[in-house]
Amino acid sequence: MQAGPAQRVALPPIEPPPSRYEMPDPTRAPAHGLLAAGGDLEPGTVLAAYRRGIFPWPESTGRLFWWSPDPRAILPLDGFHESRSLRRLRRARRFAITCDRACAQVIAGCAERAEGTWITPAMARAYVRLHELGWVHSVEVWSSEGALAGGVYGVAVGGLFAAESMFHRVRDASKVALAELVARVRAHGFQLLDVQLRTEHLASLGVVEIPRADYLGLLARALAVHASF
Repeated sequence: MQAGPAQRVALPPIEPPPSRYEMPDPTRAPAHGLLAAGGDLEPGTVLAAYRRGIFPWPESTGRLFWWSPDPRAILPLDGFHESRSLRRLRRARRFAITCDRACAQVIAGCAERAEGTWITPAMARAYVRLHELGWVHSVEVWSSEGALAGGVYGVAVGGLFAAESMFHRVRDASKVALAELVARVRAHGFQLLDVQLRTEHLASLGVVEIPRADYLGLLARALAVHASF
């Protein structure tokens, strides 16, 4: 089934106070991407990082690191690989799909990984705060019983959507969420869908790697675009 949520007026995101830190030059990072350590997760700091092509990724102890890997993984907006089975699943409307209805729950779901997660409590709080300011968005996938089956969330700045993480509690729910995300960012004028790092699973869905220099060029053009999630 497909959800039919009430329409809401899209408000522009609230620009937070600027960071007290100056973001380093991402081209100075080695290929593995580690650029800096320390800092904070204030909204202004996190947004400044994304605008420079940098993202936070702490270790399990909570120590904060900032990354800009080379190459960088993106999902071309015309390159999403939707399998026949996924297409049939979406057409069957077994799931209800919403956007920005349970962002904190999606972030919490993405953090529930038996193998461990980079989404520390501090990271989760930071992205929930950015959601409250209008910068972080989520796609939720619900079961027919009304339970959260999966989802994806990320950061939207200009024409950039940086997908952070996705999860599923029901088979294929995360793929449904990603398919909906791709359709939504394409329809709403986004230019760049960043996924940061390539995995075999993401590659099977169409993710490719590009040189960091190319990514930074695409980012500059995307940031000049006004897009609304």
